[in-house]
Amino acid sequence: MLYPLTFHPIFKERVWGGRQLEALYGKKLPPGASIGESWEISDRPGDVSVIANGPLAGKDLRWLMEHHERDLLGNSPAPNGRFPLLVKLLDARETLSLQVHPSPAKSAESGGEPKTEMWYITHAAPGAELLAGLKCGVTRDEFETRLRAGTVADCVHRLPVKAGDSLFLPSGRLHALGAGIVLVEIQENSDTTYRVFDWNRAGLDGKPRQLHTAQSLASIDFNDVEPALTDAPWMDAGNFKVRFLARDPLFKVDLFHPPSASAILFRPTRLRIFAAVSGRLQVTDGDISVELQPGQFCLAPANIKTGEVRPEPDSRFLVAELAEPSNRVILVPQDRKA
Repeated sequence: MLYPLTFHPIFKERVWGGRQLEALYGKKLPPGASIGESWEISDRPGDVSVIANGPLAGKDLRWLMEHHERDLLGNSPAPNGRFPLLVKLLDARETLSLQVHPSPAKSAESGGEPKTEMWYITHAAPGAELLAGLKCGVTRDEFETRLRAGTVADCVHRLPVKAGDSLFLPSGRLHALGAGIVLVEIQENSDTTYRVFDWNRAGLDGKPRQLHTAQSLASIDFNDVEPALTDAPWMDAGNFKVRFLARDPLFKVDLFHPPSASAILFRPTRLRIFAAVSGRLQVTDGDISVELQPGQFCLAPANIKTGEVRPEPDSRFLVAELAEPSNRVILVPQDRKA
């Protein structure tokens, strides 16, 4: 039997990164490095998460997929035999490149991988914003003209944001993460990004970073105009509140908020990833218990038997699942039958 798993983060130095993951979440970052990404749950070639807790500590997610795929995923598929999701924390000290991820059809043409993702903002500086989609009225011809002139950012829709905001990013959506933002990113397992424009910035090696103009133009959805932030309302669900942040054939993500102390049971047979946003969160199965602080993550395999979540009152936490046809809330208060 597997059990609730935590992993050692994999830190990624980025020219636009900072040190907020250390300041906010106590991550032990490499000294002097600008860390833009912490890969919290990853099964990428060369970047595989290592288990940090319990009897399997030291084994990695690749080993789990090779030896315990059904126990881990249940009936959910594993494209290319890889764990289907990639979960990250991002720290944008500077604005990221204007970029796009290809759709399944376009990725097949370009040799990349499709990538759909969602962002949940945990911290945002005053005046912070996201760039997503095109402004109303921008044509492809105008976009290409401004791209050649170096003014393509004028074509992109801007969204002022604060902590607690969320945005869904289907493949094909032009986007950039603005400066002064820290967020949770949950995405399908892919690392294909096409840079459209990078603010004439040099990379960590002092040289201009590569752009992917042809691939970007082939991948951008030019009908994606002025998308909005997720506006799902809070709904009452027993002793807690929930917001549906993402519903997609690939995955779904919900935000939970228990106003008062309440243990929550979760049904077996389905993999879940828990992310503590504010307040502490305890995930338990039998004799094994994991306590999460803000900025920490736990993977609950599909085959656990008696899963229970105990969040602090007034805390917030994310729950990600591999999507199924039903959009039902997948957690129930302890005083209801699981």
